Amino acid sequence: MGVPKFYRWISERYPNISRITIDRHIPEFDNFYLDMNGIIHTCSHTDDENNDTNASEEDIFRNIFHYIDFLYRMIKPRKVFFMAIDGVAPRAKMNQQRARRFRAGRDRMQKLNTLAEKSGASLNELNRFDTNAITPGTEFMTNLNEQLKYFINVKITTDPLWEGVEIYLSGHLTPGEGEHKIMDFIRFTHSQPNYNVNTRHCLYGLDADLIILGLVTHELHFALLREEVTHGVQKTTKMYV
Repeated sequence: MGVPKFYRWISERYPNISRITIDRHIPEFDNFYLDMNGIIHTCSHTDDENNDTNASEEDIFRNIFHYIDFLYRMIKPRKVFFMAIDGVAPRAKMNQQRARRFRAGRDRMQKLNTLAEKSGASLNELNRFDTNAITPGTEFMTNLNEQLKYFINVKITTDPLWEGVEIYLSGHLTPGEGEHKIMDFIRFTHSQPNYNVNTRHCLYGLDADLIILGLVTHELHFALLREEVTHGVQKTTKMYV
């Protein structure tokens, strides 16, 4: 759950907390964590609202796998790679999610009607991906979970970069938001008697509250990887805090 305008405020007030990543200057990290829902949303719809093309489920999965692989090759974790998808939220947040999804469904139909009037096409022809499908328990999420397992198995057996790294996937059937499942994992590993206090962590996610969650871990080495956002425009350049 994000904190509106927090990232912009803190990056403008303390500009030295972040910098643009350069491949040859990225430090080594032991553990790499992905808050997957931001990736799923980014890969499932186009930025062009007037685009009448509809990506297939297979195209969306392919985009997600490509982006995961891109991030993995950027960080190259040495010990742990943890992917967390939002599961069922706490009861208090369900009300907010329900209202948000009703609005998203209404806005989607309004955009489709407007686009149909402009293009002269039918609504069935313009039936673009419904982001409400990115909800625990839906057919889309069930299929994605199975495809992610297959993707992980392929990478482990064919990609040398994935060898020797512990891979974790916390899917939509595991309750809790992705970022909090990641925090639970970090706290659990920290509680182990053989834990190395110099472990270097990197967390990818778009929500600004990840900055706060990273700070409260009290880890000595903790970085946040995210897209650069300039005045509301999201770029592909990565930054870390």
